[in-house]
Amino acid sequence: MLEIKNISKTFNPGTVNEKRALKNVNLTLEDGDFVTVIGGNGAGKSTMLNAIAGVWPVDQGQILIDGQDVTKLPEYKRAAFLGRVFQDPMNGTAATMGIEENLALALRRGQSRTLRAGIKNNEREAYQKLLATLGLGLEDRLTSKVGLLSGGQRQALTLLMATLKKPKLLLLDEHTAALDPKTAAKVLETTDLIVNRDRLTTLMITHNMKDAIAHGNRLIMMMDGHIILDIRGDEKKSLTVEDLLHKFEEVSGEEFANDKAILG
Repeated sequence: MLEIKNISKTFNPGTVNEKRALKNVNLTLEDGDFVTVIGGNGAGKSTMLNAIAGVWPVDQGQILIDGQDVTKLPEYKRAAFLGRVFQDPMNGTAATMGIEENLALALRRGQSRTLRAGIKNNEREAYQKLLATLGLGLEDRLTSKVGLLSGGQRQALTLLMATLKKPKLLLLDEHTAALDPKTAAKVLETTDLIVNRDRLTTLMITHNMKDAIAHGNRLIMMMDGHIILDIRGDEKKSLTVEDLLHKFEEVSGEEFANDKAILG
């Protein structure tokens, strides 16, 4: 479903601020894979996600989604393949519009706009059923402005919006990092529910090793613009934080330096 072939990205080339963010990265995701991505600050995690989404062009290599080469497609055209949830709960929704209006916008993504009635009754009922699966009481607040929701409610809604059209690839960019632990756990529970129910191919960046181990069927670790670990199957199921730290030290020759990722 996703093929990354030998991609590299350097920011500010030829200057004192030159930064090689991605170095010949290769990655393949099969249909239905749920891959968590862990790594220290500056490892290249978000740069890789932004390269997939088309936020900026790569210097070399290819990116294919469901067999289609999207390397040269601009970000707005790649949006037809992708669903994305950002770290900031304020992104991904229209704060001054109601919950049902935001869902209607997500459902109509890629379609031509008309002057027909915005939301029909049967559509509203479908939204209520979907929102009820979140367990946050939002099904009774369809007309509430999204800007009035808590960070966790808004992030859960954004997740629902990103997956409403069942994207070929779901990108989760540290989507629980700005939430308190209890709310983050609820959003991750919702993530598992939606991803497993719809069998969505998913790439989830997390700053938390425990979450990276507990979720998904595969874990990759990045360092200095490279993928240095790729763990899946039974090996991942039995993995502990201590195992992961040991593997990191074996491969990199140094200690993992991000306490926040280790302690969660």
